[in-house]
Amino acid sequence: MTKFAELSSGSEDPLYNIGVVTRMTNISTATLRAWERRYNFPQAQRTSGGHRLYSERDILRLQWVKKRVDEGMQTAQAINALKYQEETGHVLLLSETKPTIKAQAIDQPAFPVFRNRLLTALFDLNIGLSDQILSEASAVFSPEDLILEVITPTLAKFGDAWEEDKISIANEHLATNYLRQRLLMWMLSGPPPKPVQPIILACAPNEWHEGSLLVLGALLRRRRWPIVYLGQAVPLPDLANFVRSIKPSAIVLVAMMVETASQLAEWSKWLPEVATSGIPPVGYGGRVFTLSQEWQMRTPGIYLGSDFREAIENLERIII
Repeated sequence: MTKFAELSSGSEDPLYNIGVVTRMTNISTATLRAWERRYNFPQAQRTSGGHRLYSERDILRLQWVKKRVDEGMQTAQAINALKYQEETGHVLLLSETKPTIKAQAIDQPAFPVFRNRLLTALFDLNIGLSDQILSEASAVFSPEDLILEVITPTLAKFGDAWEEDKISIANEHLATNYLRQRLLMWMLSGPPPKPVQPIILACAPNEWHEGSLLVLGALLRRRRWPIVYLGQAVPLPDLANFVRSIKPSAIVLVAMMVETASQLAEWSKWLPEVATSGIPPVGYGGRVFTLSQEWQMRTPGIYLGSDFREAIENLERIII
């Protein structure tokens, strides 16, 4: 197990009044009082006159919870997540300033446990249990980890099971749509977006496999990028007109099969000014490009890479 910065390293001596803590944590006094009243968190000590006093450890705990809340967690979930991390003896480093898509050094066995539980629940068509499992996971993992380490592999497992004729189409659709709704929720409820033009996300013409595009959209919103999600099977003439109307920061196109990649590769015919100027940048990805360098060479634009972390890094590199 990888060790994280431990909260117990902070002094527990009550030294700081509520005004100082507000300045140190950027949490208002009203919020501090509300958290103590609703969640009994943190348990500030009191002076003889009844004024709250906080320790260094209290401040570290408050900073940890505030960061989780800023990333999109509900306050109660963030506090429960902190308590879970304290019970296991470790918490995430406090020095990070924005969500990360790098692999977290969280206790790795926890990921397959949640994946297997979710997979079994959805195989059994048990939506109530699936809700419970994801609720438990969201109290332990960041949204980025939950998306990359639990939901994405579960989507892939159901796709493989359907292709191998191990489950019915109805079962595959139920599971896929259930996870799809979760990803869409993260797109809609992400942190405040950056004040820039949005990124367009679209599947190639006749491409109906949108799982990877949904994951990418959710991760981009977690990193505060505004997005316009066009989704499945977008005709290139319609895409071209849309691009000209909103002038996006970037365009991301996805194709999973040779047939749809061949259509995606024709995008420059409909957007010749973009192909010539490189503005906005056009990135693409999908299974067919990962498996074939030939298709990477045949397709204009920028191949974003073989996994989501690489795709996000490459996309941010060409936008910033």
